[in-house]
Amino acid sequence: MTPAAFVSPSTGRQVKAVLFDTFGTVVDWRSGVAAQVGRFAERHGLALDPFGFADAWRAEYQPAMELVRSGQRGYVPLDRLHLENLNRILMANGLSPDGFPSGGLEELNRAWERLPAWPDSREGLRRLKGRYIVGPLSNGNTALLVNMAKNASLPWDVVVGSDLLQAYKPDAAAYLGAAALLRLDPAEVMLVAAHNNDLAAARDAGLATAFVQRPTEHGPAQTTDLAPASNWDAEAADFIGLAQTLTLSG
Repeated sequence: MTPAAFVSPSTGRQVKAVLFDTFGTVVDWRSGVAAQVGRFAERHGLALDPFGFADAWRAEYQPAMELVRSGQRGYVPLDRLHLENLNRILMANGLSPDGFPSGGLEELNRAWERLPAWPDSREGLRRLKGRYIVGPLSNGNTALLVNMAKNASLPWDVVVGSDLLQAYKPDAAAYLGAAALLRLDPAEVMLVAAHNNDLAAARDAGLATAFVQRPTEHGPAQTTDLAPASNWDAEAADFIGLAQTLTLSG
């Protein structure tokens, strides 16, 4: 007998779709970007710290999106924001973006499409996919997320890019728009994330929530998001544990 779908304690509804924050939760952005920055630096004879460069590039992520969320600029897809941020970090390192061959920076920018999945991600998603709709609910745009899924073999049912919603998390429109695209009540959608602030915004929008630990997302000295900060509907050490909780099967 197939067990019933997970009922969210906070919404009282059966979960029908399990959607995932992606950068840091499903894929290891820091190691992936650093590896490709390292190859780029070697190819061009540059003295760059790959992990320091990756951290600096990622640090521009929220400020760039905040300009959109605040209405200071119209919606811009994340891959374009990433490229703008890359140019900024290069200049901060004393390098002119114009000093590289045509297409070279666009190629490096695709590092965000080639990130490795955490070791448990694919198997956990495979198990969850047997009972739920699974897909990313990410600030990434559709092309970026589709290419990422191909490169990392992520078994999504659906890809909800920010360009479809014209909104960046933690705006409520991002969470509510994803539910609407699936013709589901927000209470029937669960967001899985390794970031407590993302889960708080999702819960405020009426979604179910699950916290998964990624204690080395920001490196071995990480001090944030090491544990759940609230009574989320579920919590697990990895996607395998999450699948066990949500499917009631081993």
